[in-house]
Amino acid sequence: MNYIGYFFFRILSASFYFMPFWLLYFYSDILSFLLYRVFKYRKQVVFTNLKKSFPEKSDIEIKQIAKKTYKNLSDILLEGIKGMAMSKKALLKRYPVINKELMEEYYNKEQSVIALAAHYGNWEWGVSSFGFQFIHKSVGIYKPLSNKLIDAYFKKTRGAWGMNLVSIYDTHKTFEEKHEKPVIYFLVSDQSPSNLKKAVWVQFLNQETACLHGAESYAKKYNLPIVFGNIQRIKRGYYTIEISVFEEHPQNSKEGEITQKYMSKLEEIIKANPPDWLWTHKRWKHKRENKI
Repeated sequence: MNYIGYFFFRILSASFYFMPFWLLYFYSDILSFLLYRVFKYRKQVVFTNLKKSFPEKSDIEIKQIAKKTYKNLSDILLEGIKGMAMSKKALLKRYPVINKELMEEYYNKEQSVIALAAHYGNWEWGVSSFGFQFIHKSVGIYKPLSNKLIDAYFKKTRGAWGMNLVSIYDTHKTFEEKHEKPVIYFLVSDQSPSNLKKAVWVQFLNQETACLHGAESYAKKYNLPIVFGNIQRIKRGYYTIEISVFEEHPQNSKEGEITQKYMSKLEEIIKANPPDWLWTHKRWKHKRENKI
């Protein structure tokens, strides 16, 4: 089954090499319609998440956000595949980091940092381009795909331009390793944690939310400054990423403070443009009373 899935994936990805963006978004519109109207992919999850997060919004407003959510999801899926075929020039044009000098200051001080992001907008092109947009060594912490052949292909293509993908199961080992130059550790930290014993509970979008503890934990343990990458869609197929200093001295922060600050920052961004977040995630599947 791994070989069959890999075979069809390679055919699909190859078809994107010469596909113009206007055609890609034509297919994206069709896919969005199918996911929302035909397959109703996680539709109940999306509407439940939106209604609980925005109780002040009408049913009409919720429906409008939901429709745009599926358009965003479809764009990201197809842009992610297209990203593996894009040139450095195209990525820099469509996905620039607009203030890289901030990271250069850390590099000149031989300072490694943790970069926080979220499943907001297009994060996939960051995996493809951050390896050559930053002079730090780029390490992305990710969850391996179940198909090992496709997973290996992803690691190889992303690694070609400098992004070193590391399994979440090797996170501790990676932070312990000695690197030849300063490192940016990229962590996408808005998933629901699998281990509730270590979860940090915060208020997020009107709901008590279990959050991953990793970013805060590693930042405090190794005293690494934290930056935040704000990904914004300028128009279809074009994004900007703005880096800001998030926590300069993490060891001075109280327990859970960094995680709450991160989730509050993310909430602010989401409220400004709700459809660009992945509402298909089962973000609130855990309740505090179920904590083991």
